[in-house]
Order: sequence, then C-alpha cells, then structure tokens
Amino acid sequence: MEFRVLQYFLAVIREQSISRAAEALHLSQPTLSRQLRDMEEELGKPLFIRSNRKITLTEEGMLLRKRAEEITELVKKAKDEITLSDETIAGDISIGAGETDGVRYLAKSARDLQREYPLVHFHIISGDKATVLEDLDKGLIDFALLFGDIDTSRYECLKLPCNDAFGVLMRQDDPLAVKDVITPEDLRDKPLIVSRQSLCDSNLSALLGCRADKLNIAATYNLVFNGSIMVDEGMGYAISFDRIINTSGSSNLCFKPLSQHVDIKMSLVWKKYPMYTKAAEKFLLKMQEAM
Repeated sequence: MEFRVLQYFLAVIREQSISRAAEALHLSQPTLSRQLRDMEEELGKPLFIRSNRKITLTEEGMLLRKRAEEITELVKKAKDEITLSDETIAGDISIGAGETDGVRYLAKSARDLQREYPLVHFHIISGDKATVLEDLDKGLIDFALLFGDIDTSRYECLKLPCNDAFGVLMRQDDPLAVKDVITPEDLRDKPLIVSRQSLCDSNLSALLGCRADKLNIAATYNLVFNGSIMVDEGMGYAISFDRIINTSGSSNLCFKPLSQHVDIKMSLVWKKYPMYTKAAEKFLLKMQEAM
C-alpha cells in the first residue's frame, strides 16, 4: 500500500465525497475511484459504504483511518526533523499528559526554552495513562507526564517534586460542603463521578476503602472539566485531583480533600534509546536542570 494512496483515502474522508476529494487532489474522479478500489482489493475488505449523499466508513475503514492518520503524522514529524539544519534549534515537541497541575513544571521549562529558541513549539496532548503510553510507544509523542510506577525496563523517567492530592468536587450548597475533610463513609452511598483511569487502577479502592464495584458510580469522565459540569448539574460528586478546576470567586463548586491519602508520584517519561531532535534534547536538559 502506497503512502500516496493513504493520503487519497484520508482526503475522501475529509470531503465525504469522491468527486470533491478528486477536485481537491487535482485528480479525475475515475482515477481516484480506481485507486480506492485497488486499495480495497489489496486489503480484501470494503472500506466505504457508498451512497448518493455521502461516503461513510465500514468498521475496517474506521480502523484504517486511525492507522493512516498515525502514519501521516509520523511521516510529517520525520520530514520536519530531517529537514531542520544542524545549526537550528527548532521544531515541535509533543507531550502526552493527564489533567494535573504538574503540567506547570513542563510549561516553565517550555517557556525558558522558547525564550532561547523561539522556533520551538510545544503540543500538550491530553489522555489517560493507557492512551498516552500507546502514543509514546508509537512515536507519536516525545514525552509523557505520568502518575504511579514506571516500567524502567522500557522507559527512562525523571521524577517530578510534586504529589497531587485527591479530593471531591461538589456543589457549594451541598450538605457535605461544610466539612473540612471528606471521609469514605461520607461517600459510601453517594453517586460518584470518577475518571476512567481510576477504574483501571487501585487508587479508587484505596481512597474509598472498598472495591470499585461496591461503589455507586453514577458516571465517568476522561476530562475533569466535563466531570465538573456533571457535578454542577447535580449528578453527583467528582473524585479528582486538586488545583485543576477553579473553585474560587463565583464558582458554584468547591473542592474538599479526602481523609485517605494515596501517595502518587509524577514522572516525565520517555522511551529508552530515543532518537531525539535537538529541540527535544534541549527541553529534557531544561527539565533536568529545573528538577
């Protein structure tokens, strides 16, 4: 399968029409249709559901779309890295991270680096631990900001001097809002809103003193901002880290710490034996100096 044909495939998805994609690619419609048919024959699977109105993807087409986007991003990244001159410190640095105030450590080093090298650009990509590690393994990101234990047989890491504290987001008018600290017993029968990641590790059980399947999980979130909206609308209590949602001023919400404390270390992580750009190497040096 040629990279060029993958680009054609993505163009058809963007335009949702073979004719519009052909026009954008400066190809004839029969030529583009033939390229797509050849690709389907090569894979032995239909990729499109064709109709008069628009083109939609089959299940196999959706899988190929994900891989094609990853391949395109990797090719772009490789091209940018190779074409930069040896004298120039420039380019993109991508970092995968969960929602945490610890991103400030990255931002401070990024700011200092950009003051010296203004052609360096940073991209923070939000995601849970599993998603971020998958992107790191595929080379789609350069670094990851992660909590918990790190597999040092596969990754290098730099410990950051911060520990985020778990607590509960709730409405200001909630009866529990008068308490300074929330205990597991306070939440035992309450509707809880938790992160998807917390259901995959043992933190939730440690914090609340029982297995997750014994709790009243009303909803889950990937981004705590969405969880805070559910809290504001009265759906329940969100378990989250402190200093992510602004609860000052006119906010309807407040944050209360949990009585149970779980010590979760934060680390900047990268693959062993990486082939980094000069910009990424400079950023890592800045982080190591800052620590």
